[in-house]
Amino acid sequence: MTSFNDLGLNPALLTAVTAGKYTQPTPIQAQAIPPVMQGRDLLGIAQTGTGKTAAFALPILHRLAAADRRPAPKTCRALILSPTRELASQIAEKFRAYGRDMKLSVTVVFGGVGMNPQVQALARGIDVLVATPGRLMDHMQQGTLRLDAVETVVLDEADQMLDLGFVHAIKRISQALPKQRQSLFFSATMPQNIAQLAAGFLKDPVRVEVTPAATTVERIDQQVIFIEAERKRALLLEIMADPTITRALVFTRTKHGADKVARHLGGGNVPAAAIHGNKSQSQRERALADFKAGRIRVLVATDIAARGIDVTGVSHVVNFELPNVPESYVHRIGRTARAGKDGMAISLCAQDERAYLRDIEKVTRQRIPSTDRRGDEKLAAATAAEPRGENRPQQQRPHGHGQHRGNHRDGGQRNENRRGDSNGSHRSDGGQRTEGRGGQPQGAKPGQKPGGGRRFGKPQGQRSNNGGGQNRSSQRGSVH
Repeated sequence: MTSFNDLGLNPALLTAVTAGKYTQPTPIQAQAIPPVMQGRDLLGIAQTGTGKTAAFALPILHRLAAADRRPAPKTCRALILSPTRELASQIAEKFRAYGRDMKLSVTVVFGGVGMNPQVQALARGIDVLVATPGRLMDHMQQGTLRLDAVETVVLDEADQMLDLGFVHAIKRISQALPKQRQSLFFSATMPQNIAQLAAGFLKDPVRVEVTPAATTVERIDQQVIFIEAERKRALLLEIMADPTITRALVFTRTKHGADKVARHLGGGNVPAAAIHGNKSQSQRERALADFKAGRIRVLVATDIAARGIDVTGVSHVVNFELPNVPESYVHRIGRTARAGKDGMAISLCAQDERAYLRDIEKVTRQRIPSTDRRGDEKLAAATAAEPRGENRPQQQRPHGHGQHRGNHRDGGQRNENRRGDSNGSHRSDGGQRTEGRGGQPQGAKPGQKPGGGRRFGKPQGQRSNNGGGQNRSSQRGSVH
């Protein structure tokens, strides 16, 4: 079995890996690191939790150290593009940790904070720059950064980049890069539009695919509970009464919904906080720090804000609302069962979400075990006791599937993060679209069986089928 020592990495990197108690590379690391070290372009298809950050960070640091050059002022040698603030910060932290014994500078730039400290850092020249597209273009337009000296560029979470409307920004950034460069492209899914973007971004790439696209990891037990929309919050409190739920991520589709769920949990003596693009950067960082430290038990998040949340020990993921993009389901539940541990994913499905469930089961190639709690008298009583006005189901706006109209400069996408950029422009850095993407669901799924257990730790039935064998997305002793 391959070890990190077999990969020929810089001794300083091996020391950092050993200090982190990582024993052997994950499948994507073992397959990606050698060609990236050789300077090849790479197309990586990998889900969250597979260790892909180290798959590009380690060989990039190795190559930067081997070249032994200093960056010129207002330039960077390696550029990593990330869709969200949280993910950008996480990637930068990994680069700093792996390169701690190397004299290489690492800087992260994103919206929602002042530009002056970023301008000062960029003025000196940077070895590794991690950036969100909107803020990166701010610096390019103001002349505080140029990209003509980039040696390696990484496009991470490419599918999410397109989902946020960054496609035009990515193309403009690509045009500012030197033609002679190394390009790395990572995506959890590879639909036609992503494949077309990759084809224009890469030259004769090595393709690395460690899991089939849009499949769920083997260590996650999944369950769907059919419930009326107005009784979801009562059911969520019942679920959280289970002591086996030690740390949970709860997903909603909207910012407003996340705030309402967090308030409801707090009113039920379940410590919780919400994280989404309307929160300031300090609020998001504080909520995430409290969740990591165990000061709150539940973090309620929207899909985009949750990108980059790499917290070990998440025992449960609860889909308070099913995502209207089936690939988002894979990303959501991938937040549990990390570092070789088991996890549980519970989805609350109202009548108008049945079409979303059908899409998820089709894309993930599995039938998720279900329980029917509609008409439950206990939940009806709990719902009746809620404060008036708090139990109305959320109304959805009828959007076309995946289409948003408008004049957002990065593709017309509506987004969460419309505050905080120093120049007052609207950004998608870490933000989320405000409403669902799908059309209205079309009725109930036939053949659903009522009944089943009501415990929310390990399900009493069989483990859901994962649509055939695949590599596990995380393992003991792996670098993430």
